[in-house]
Amino acid sequence: MSVPNPVADAETGPETASGPEPEADAKAGIVTNLAVAAVVTALGAAALAGALALGAGRPAQPGPGAWPAILGGALVLLGIVLALRARATADAERFGRTALPVLAALASMAVFVAVVGVIGFEIPAALLAFVWLRFLGRESWLVSVAVSLGLVVALYLLFVAALDVTIPHMF
Repeated sequence: MSVPNPVADAETGPETASGPEPEADAKAGIVTNLAVAAVVTALGAAALAGALALGAGRPAQPGPGAWPAILGGALVLLGIVLALRARATADAERFGRTALPVLAALASMAVFVAVVGVIGFEIPAALLAFVWLRFLGRESWLVSVAVSLGLVVALYLLFVAALDVTIPHMF
């Protein structure tokens, strides 16, 4: 049985289940927090502007832009709160190779959004789910294919068949 050595443990730094914990970088954390706050605020402002163009209506008679206006306003407020708390970061990391899967997920979502209006949601949704499961989630081929196809069938049945939502679809 080994006895913990606090001096040796302090020299090597804290460890996690995946190995040594990365060092915090306060400057990167502030810049990242401000960038995220700016993006959230800009998205909220764009959503709010689009919602108001649709017509938010009144509380007694909400218009088609009522919920998007509420959500856009909430995003603007959350972005402002994030900006005000930008210096409260204690455990930020610099951008590195560990962020590549996040960028791949964002890129795949951008491709999904670009093609869903052209060819319908079935094929892009199945491919997006498959890519996320197989390559980002490292699931087996069988699980990735089965869940991807099952997800598309469930989404089709829910939105197209049951709720009669007008989304671009092939069938």
